[in-house]
Amino acid sequence: MLRSMYAGVSGMKAHMDKMDVVSNNISNVNTVGYKGSRATFKTMFSQMIQGASAPQGGRGGTNPQQIGLGTSLGSIDKDMGQGSLQSTGRNQDLAIEGEGFFVVSNGISQRYTRSGTLSKDENGYLVNSTTGYRVRGWQADANGDINTNGELEGLTLKQNMPAESTTEVTYGGNLDAAAANGEQWNTSFESYDSQGGLHKVDLRFTKNAANTWDYEVTHIEDKQGDVEYDISGTHAADTNNTTGTVAFNGDGSYDAANSNIPGNLEFNPQYEDDGAATPVSIDLDFSNMTQNYKEMTADRDTVNGYKAGSLVDYTFDSTGTITGEYDNGMRQTIGQVALASFNNPGGLASEGQTMFRVSNNSGAPKIGAPASGGLGNIKSGSLEMSNVDLSRQFTEMITTQRGFQANSKTISTSDQILQELVNLKR
Repeated sequence: MLRSMYAGVSGMKAHMDKMDVVSNNISNVNTVGYKGSRATFKTMFSQMIQGASAPQGGRGGTNPQQIGLGTSLGSIDKDMGQGSLQSTGRNQDLAIEGEGFFVVSNGISQRYTRSGTLSKDENGYLVNSTTGYRVRGWQADANGDINTNGELEGLTLKQNMPAESTTEVTYGGNLDAAAANGEQWNTSFESYDSQGGLHKVDLRFTKNAANTWDYEVTHIEDKQGDVEYDISGTHAADTNNTTGTVAFNGDGSYDAANSNIPGNLEFNPQYEDDGAATPVSIDLDFSNMTQNYKEMTADRDTVNGYKAGSLVDYTFDSTGTITGEYDNGMRQTIGQVALASFNNPGGLASEGQTMFRVSNNSGAPKIGAPASGGLGNIKSGSLEMSNVDLSRQFTEMITTQRGFQANSKTISTSDQILQELVNLKR
């Protein structure tokens, strides 16, 4: 009789454990990146009353007679299925569509999470807003290239973009073939030096023969209007290759063979601190120009170089690549978020704050770039919500409650039987 009571106790305890799992699922129904759990039971030892016997002669065998000693918690399994994605409209909120976990670190240990609530900290690091753990990935080099085979590091958002000196100016448009010798056409372009200083360069085309135009730089000044070069001779000693010839074929196309471009236009920026910027050297490219019988439209097509800038925003694409937007109008690749996958993600050990750590049964993390090697895509402006099915959890709660009640009834009934046995001796 004591067996039935202890079996009931074990059943009540197991159902209490299951209720703990169900209640935790329900409490996290709105937790970003939460993965639900499921409790299962297993039988405990069975007491052998009589062993099995084999058939003998004309008599059949008998099955073993065993009485179970109750139940216990068998497993708590994680449901690693995809949760629904909720749009937030915030570019720094990331969701993973498919397999993988974000890799985060506190500087001592590495953890994994599906929660993509990201922000920038005081030092410019990309961090998980919930935990403050730094998001790990690969930093881009000075050219914006990313080596996803390199070591992971905490991603920093490049706060400042240094200035880049102008090195190439491409001209396009048309010079009128009907222009008389000596007719002129004036253009200008803006260039930058190594400190980001702006310089306006005036350039004039003068027709000197059929299909031939001379060009000359007539004036250079900085953004304050201070003259750095003038055709009259100002600072002429510091300026090189200010003149040349542009030739055209009979069909109006550029004639490289008969053009005379002596070399890069070079000038020294004039600063009060006496030459803090390096000399500017610009390759003037006229190969996109034409000479046809139509109006003058010759002008610069493209000018590289830019002033220094400060980060104003950053975005993520589907591969987790981070692009910074700067107040100088430029965009630059900053880095790329890494994802981790596991042979057995259900074997990961849960920690607080919706994080997981490696366990003996999860397998080692396999690091890769999003949208590659079976890893999911990154969806910016969305968060992955909890994958808990609330209606199913309420059903589980009801059946768990009834199971607990049934086991408690087993104990009370066993107690009544024991009471009857006691009452036999009066």
